[in-house]
Amino acid sequence: MSDNGKQFPNPHELETIPGTEGWERMYPYQYEFTTDDPERKKYEEETFWFYDGLHYPEPLYPFDTIWDEAWFLGLSQYSHRIFSIPPVMGVDHRMKNGYVYISPVPVKDPEEIGARVPDFTERAGYYYENWDVLEAKWVDKMKSTIAELEAVNVPVLPKLEDISFVKDGIGESSGYHLLRSYDSVIDLGIRCWQYHFEFLNLGYAAYVTFMGHCQKLWPDIPMQRVTQMISGIDVIMYRPDDELKNLARKAIDLGVAETLKSSRDYATVAAKLATNNAGKSWLEALEAARYPWFHVSTGTGWFHHDRSWNDDLDVPLNAICTYIDKLNSGASIDRPMAEIAAERDRITKEYRDLITTDEDRQAFDQLLGVAKTVFPYVENHLFYVEHWFHSIFWNKIREFAAIMHEHGFLKDAEDIWLLKKSEIKDALWDLTTAWATGVKPRGPLVWPKEIEWRKGVMKKFQEWTPPPALGPAPEVIQEPFTVVLWGVTNESLANWSDVADNDNISLFKGFAASPGSVEGPARVCRTVKEIGDLKEGEILVSPTTSPSWAPAFVKIKACVTDVGGIMSHAAIVCREYGMPAVVGTGTGTKIVKTGDMIRVNGSTGEVELI
Repeated sequence: MSDNGKQFPNPHELETIPGTEGWERMYPYQYEFTTDDPERKKYEEETFWFYDGLHYPEPLYPFDTIWDEAWFLGLSQYSHRIFSIPPVMGVDHRMKNGYVYISPVPVKDPEEIGARVPDFTERAGYYYENWDVLEAKWVDKMKSTIAELEAVNVPVLPKLEDISFVKDGIGESSGYHLLRSYDSVIDLGIRCWQYHFEFLNLGYAAYVTFMGHCQKLWPDIPMQRVTQMISGIDVIMYRPDDELKNLARKAIDLGVAETLKSSRDYATVAAKLATNNAGKSWLEALEAARYPWFHVSTGTGWFHHDRSWNDDLDVPLNAICTYIDKLNSGASIDRPMAEIAAERDRITKEYRDLITTDEDRQAFDQLLGVAKTVFPYVENHLFYVEHWFHSIFWNKIREFAAIMHEHGFLKDAEDIWLLKKSEIKDALWDLTTAWATGVKPRGPLVWPKEIEWRKGVMKKFQEWTPPPALGPAPEVIQEPFTVVLWGVTNESLANWSDVADNDNISLFKGFAASPGSVEGPARVCRTVKEIGDLKEGEILVSPTTSPSWAPAFVKIKACVTDVGGIMSHAAIVCREYGMPAVVGTGTGTKIVKTGDMIRVNGSTGEVELI
């Protein structure tokens, strides 16, 4: 047990859900909690693991594990092998019953921490000093990677190759190119995530360093005060939502707002708009906004079923109608950027004036400047990776699914997500060699039966509630992502433990993410479709939020989330809108029901059922 006395369940003592025996074969073998290796068993039992509900509020489909594998590698390599962040190495991953548990890996030897400082100072310092130039280069790399992905051709397998294969001496078959195109799509996905973490660790490290300096100067400073000093900075992650607002304004200007509101089905609305010039003009404006700005996932982008706005235009249509209603009522739909910036500058000056030495003041100015410099990337990378790239990636994989369905490997093309990426490659080899030889492939006898079993397993996983953490809570948590993104600190662990030990909760705590206190009816929303049910003045309670949820923030009075830290999406957006938020409560959606009257205190981090 850890020194702080908090002990969560032993990972090896969690029972397998009856009827799911053998589920481990659905995921990479290194993700298992195991007892066959005494050294690994001891490590797993002595390590603190927390459930990554920020990224995975539901069990992970086998194929969707690709992004977990990608950030398992990406985050850890940049922390440990590239930038050598002094107190931490990487983040280890395990899985239980389809849910991902992760653990920051600390540098335990104080001498080694000191030895890592010079490398970190040189390497991170170079990035901080050349941030703008390197970030511009990063944008070019990402756009190039996205273009490569869009250009990948997924060939069908013909009965007979075109005569050009003979006359042009091509020497490569469609079967070979099918295999190669799958490899290319997977490789581009992993490459994209290599770029994802090029700057991200340093961004969060800058926040943590600035917070540490502020807490050293003022031990009792609330973390939300520190984050307010970095708020009021515009980022492109708001651009898709701004496009929706502009389309709402244009609909009113063109006199087609009522047509847009006549149906929640985009196809029906578009058919009506196409009958007149004003409607056609609006549709042209929509098309101009779609690429790339509608490559926004309806979720976080981490799951195959998080279709983008471009895949489901009903979603942006309904958001536009929300903005039309707000504009017609005379309300503003803009973020109060001037007010937020003024409050940011007031708080910054108030604390800066308390500094008594030139040395501390200079360090404060420098660290705050770095934090402000890195802030746009920390938000903007989401658009390029989880939204733009992922939206295209999922649909590329669907092209392979269509071929596998055609050849009998899948009963339904959407069944492909129940296979690991390596299993898909094996199946494609089976498919192409059978095509080449003209014999019956084995896959149609293997995969549909296996997939049917896995569907039953996934259903049981979805009915299971994962513990928030496993193993002994650590004495100190220092890993930057763990603190500011996931919101896992020693205090939050104590809150989770208190809730777990009490069935009659009327008051629970999370991170004080955005100041203010309000009361109102709660609305529990777990998907972007459900935010359409939000009513004016309600308080949003959700597992987490994502950029596609932006229209909700012009309706709600406050926000409460299960997961996330002070730099999570909900925390940042609520600060930008000047509304209270409590994040990282652990179990808010389990305690609060839609219709409950609750009081949210974003200054103290308390949520009370009243």
